[in-house]
Amino acid sequence: MWVGIRPARRVEMISVPGVAAHADRGLEGDRYSNKGGSRQVTLIQHEHLLIVAAFLGLPELDPSLVRRNLVISGINVLALKGMSFKIGEVVFQYSGECHPCSRMEENLGVGGYNAMRGHGGITARVIESGTIKVGDFVCPIF
Repeated sequence: MWVGIRPARRVEMISVPGVAAHADRGLEGDRYSNKGGSRQVTLIQHEHLLIVAAFLGLPELDPSLVRRNLVISGINVLALKGMSFKIGEVVFQYSGECHPCSRMEENLGVGGYNAMRGHGGITARVIESGTIKVGDFVCPIF
């Protein structure tokens, strides 16, 4: 798992070993924190980063370039649609798909936007506060 925060618009993401998540606010230090709404945290599958890298002819893809907060593996993030799930101490609620934006052309190069289509991940709201750390697992709540 990879964890990153975006302190402001159009600045580089900061990779962190862990982060506090606050209910109805989002991740501490992230630009979307304190805004409420449905797009408090963004998640993408590590496996999709590999697919996007292959589409672009790259050996790997730096997760910070796709500007998602959490990179997880071993679970299809789209299978979390309509569900609550736990990562570390934090409970999240799926809130939507995270579609790529035109910034992907800037960050990934020509074709970046199209490479990300269908692989952009999801957005979620923080339901219960806690800490997320690199190495935490995603557990759906049934």
